[in-house]
Amino acid sequence: MCRRRFFLMLCCLMLLATQTSCWSSKEIEDLALYSGLALDVGEPTVTEQALEDQGATYPKRNTITATIQLVPANSVGGTGRQSSSSSSSDAPYLNVTGTGDSLLEIFRQYSLRLDRPIIGHHLKVIVVTTELLKQQKINQLMDFVLRDNDIRPSTMVFLSQGQAVQTLVSKQKNQIPSFHIRDMIHNQRRTSKVLDPVILSKMDALMYSKRSFALQNLVTANGEVEFSGAGIIKGDTGHWVGMLNQEDTECLSWLTNEGKTGVIKTHDWNNQPMTYEMKAMKSKITAVTDGGNLAFDVKITTEGRLSETWNAEEYPSATKHAQKAEKLFKEKLEQMMQALIQKLQSDYKADVAGFGDRLSIQKPALWRKSEDHWDDVFSRTPIHINVDLKITDFGSFTN
Repeated sequence: MCRRRFFLMLCCLMLLATQTSCWSSKEIEDLALYSGLALDVGEPTVTEQALEDQGATYPKRNTITATIQLVPANSVGGTGRQSSSSSSSDAPYLNVTGTGDSLLEIFRQYSLRLDRPIIGHHLKVIVVTTELLKQQKINQLMDFVLRDNDIRPSTMVFLSQGQAVQTLVSKQKNQIPSFHIRDMIHNQRRTSKVLDPVILSKMDALMYSKRSFALQNLVTANGEVEFSGAGIIKGDTGHWVGMLNQEDTECLSWLTNEGKTGVIKTHDWNNQPMTYEMKAMKSKITAVTDGGNLAFDVKITTEGRLSETWNAEEYPSATKHAQKAEKLFKEKLEQMMQALIQKLQSDYKADVAGFGDRLSIQKPALWRKSEDHWDDVFSRTPIHINVDLKITDFGSFTN
């Protein structure tokens, strides 16, 4: 009997030992979680200027202004609220801004103004203004966030044509801008103008290989944010060199097989608008050599429906009508693709469409000879585009 009780007590003690909590845990109520980070050209805010006038200074250069978005807003106190935060006093987030020449040092300075330490386990998005990337290299700005163990490598990185801090401001009640930007990515199923997000782990590889790449661009107006085109980061310099508009960005998605949907609008023989809705798309890039000269053949195959036509004079499903419409849509898509290639090769001299990747797979020996100066080789390489477009249905309509 005593032996049975002894074993029962021993089992109970062993069970209790397995139920202990993490010894190094910190209560969430004691932390300030930030979900967004905006990086702008260094310019101290009005609050920072007022504090510095009273002696709150330390050795620094005003190179970068960093804004973090804390959620929920009532998780922190102190004097951290800035003019960049929402105008509503009951906003569910709080934007706190600091200026200096070291991102880590700016983050530590937040501890002098907040009553809880900030932590980046739940950082969702990083937005960098293009104006800052004209002055600083992308690898300089991303160095700390890539080294910081608190920040997850799945954090998305975006560009902003205007001030990055404005993308973290919303007039919508109960909307947290950083979460809103993250969730906008889900609309890829509706439009190819939304690129696959570039996360920190992918960006690390791109920067290390000194390859040019594109980042989704954000624009803001009246407290609203929109995806609008993409910015190009030059591989050999790490600087922003130019923009792709929304149509170019859509073509880039199709060219890289990241986009499978979208619409193409053109005007028919009566100058009436008509719209093709893409239901399937496949792109194939083939590297070819003729007499030692490199070229690329691009084959784009797509099927879809004629979803809208303003021409009331012709029956939309008529064979003759369908053939004429296919020809016009094919010409329009070819023009869009040629416009994108022209910008990449002539304006920016940057391969962000994966031509180098295809060359490295299909002709590795030739790639090894040109990879150190690939953007220059790419800008001089002929690219031939062939489009196969078919209208498979006409939607629902009546006679």
